Amino acid sequence: MTETIVAELKQVSHTSTSSATVERLPSERAGASGLRGSRLAAALTWLRSRPGVAVSALWIAVLLLAALVPTLFTATDPLAVSSAIRQPPSAAHVFGTDAIGRDLFSRVVHGAGLSLGAAAIAVLVGVLAGTLIGLLAGYRGGWVDAVLMRFADVLLAIPGLLLSLAFVVALGFGTVNVAIAVGVTSIASNARVLRSEVLKVRNSVFVEAAVAGGARPVRVLLRHVLPNSIAPLLALVALDFSAAILAISALSFLGYGAQPPTPEWGALVAGGRDFLATAWWMTTLPGLVIALTVLAGNRLSRAFTAEGAR
Repeated sequence: MTETIVAELKQVSHTSTSSATVERLPSERAGASGLRGSRLAAALTWLRSRPGVAVSALWIAVLLLAALVPTLFTATDPLAVSSAIRQPPSAAHVFGTDAIGRDLFSRVVHGAGLSLGAAAIAVLVGVLAGTLIGLLAGYRGGWVDAVLMRFADVLLAIPGLLLSLAFVVALGFGTVNVAIAVGVTSIASNARVLRSEVLKVRNSVFVEAAVAGGARPVRVLLRHVLPNSIAPLLALVALDFSAAILAISALSFLGYGAQPPTPEWGALVAGGRDFLATAWWMTTLPGLVIALTVLAGNRLSRAFTAEGAR
């Protein structure tokens, strides 16, 4: 009899717990959705109070969309040749045509994927290598810090464009090689930024507790030091991205990057330099796109840096 009563009580308790859980789930979902909604509203309010940041973010978003799906903006083949040679901007050709009749707007849109992709590779190379060097130098200290920082000083002592040219000559021409060469020039700055943050974090209580608890150095670096030091470096990524676009375009302008007829932004500017007097749009409009992209990236970088400083 007693066993029967205990079993019934357990069943009733399980039923009430299940019902309470079922009743609590909708409220938890509502709370989670409300939190997401409040964050979205806060982000929109932040953008409305900063129209320059909003316009910059919109420009970058449009470029990313053009890089991923260029056919959304133009259906014209960027390599198609026509008899409309060096036609000025018009309704039929928004950016005009080049020296052999190719639609310049289509070439700029399709070139977004190549230019932005190369810039992403450059940023990735700079961030990964800079993070590794900065982590080791800041956490280990001693002779490791001295050797790695002297290596960074050597990189900083050489002008960025000259260093990129040296690496391109060593690696060979091409978009990927140019991107790697540009990424190498940003390693030193990224390493120094992260090292300065690691020096602040490594003596924190939670890091010392992890070390005293027997955690391995790799675990301490990845679980405790890096997450609390990475924020300033992430703010620098937008600036590195803009600088990479400018450097890659400059190297392509000099002929070290994408080769004709590839529609890369720097190569497009180079293709119109012989026609500045008669076909200004061939150089001006692709150059304007590069300038707007660099300015948008710099504006976003300043906004992220200001928010991180608060």
